Amino acid sequence: MGYRVAVVGATGNVGQEMLNILEELNFPVSQLHAIASRKSQGVEVAFGEKTVKCENLETFDFSKVDVVLMSAGGDVSREWAERIGKAGPIVIDNSSAFRMDPDVPLIVPEVNPDAVKDARKKNIIANPNCSTAQLVVALKPLHDAAKIKRCVVSTYQSVSGAGKEAMDELWTQTKAIYGLGDATPKVFPKQIAFNLIPMIGAFRDDGYTDEEAKMWAETHKILDPEIKLTVTCVRVPVFVGHSESVTVEFDRPISPDEAREILREAPGVLVVDKQEADGYVTPVDAAGDFAVFVSRIRKDPTVENGLNLWVVSDNLRKGAALNAVQIAQLLDETGTIKPADGYRSLTV
Repeated sequence: MGYRVAVVGATGNVGQEMLNILEELNFPVSQLHAIASRKSQGVEVAFGEKTVKCENLETFDFSKVDVVLMSAGGDVSREWAERIGKAGPIVIDNSSAFRMDPDVPLIVPEVNPDAVKDARKKNIIANPNCSTAQLVVALKPLHDAAKIKRCVVSTYQSVSGAGKEAMDELWTQTKAIYGLGDATPKVFPKQIAFNLIPMIGAFRDDGYTDEEAKMWAETHKILDPEIKLTVTCVRVPVFVGHSESVTVEFDRPISPDEAREILREAPGVLVVDKQEADGYVTPVDAAGDFAVFVSRIRKDPTVENGLNLWVVSDNLRKGAALNAVQIAQLLDETGTIKPADGYRSLTV
């Protein structure tokens, strides 16, 4: 017996990863529906060894599924998520549309699983920003051991966080640099190949971008509203994998060795931290992995009780699709959703 699952946005980067991870984690799927826009109706996507034809979002009957994994962008979520929730299933939404809604839990299962108790308020659970997810997984065990007072974060975010067209632009511009095409930016405001762009999202009146604001607002909601947090988000010419340089100030002394031991025992974290040429993790190393990797743990001598960390994760996995499927597992484990009678074998 399993669950009737719909994946909305099944043709996108994250939607395809959701399908992959449902299979990899052996989530009990009895019936799988791939949902997309009208123009993608009939397009086939892979689910394990099978293929599934996409169904039309506008005509699909969501009352016949138990859980919906949604990654079709904020506009689609704002139009559809509440309507789908009212039809009965719980929507796990990957967009920013409902993250700060007080009636919608914002969940990273390793960090705040108890928030699932509010899942039925709107039948919507929000998935955090990809950079926030990996940050709070690394901070939670340290915060439990020695309360965090302040955090300074600089992100180095891959182009996959901006979608397929962004990945194509990096590839096209990289070839163009060597005389094989046009390097004119179309997706990003400036050239991304062999470059860095210190702006993700739109600028706010305070000079920060909305991507930066998301990180501190979501960290406050998930972890602790008392943590002072400042963020700079940078887009880098990497295909997959977000990296973060994190400076943390605690309310008591905590040594690098103590932090390593705490993080080694933490769920979802892998510590790779040797003071040698390959003793740290890069985005290439993290791609395709489930873990949040922490490296370069060292004392920050410029503040009292400070540490510096290097945090890396696959943004399409833990930053999006994996976290969504882990939320679905949490719904199953807590009995928030129950398998439907009459669906005992996988059908697609």
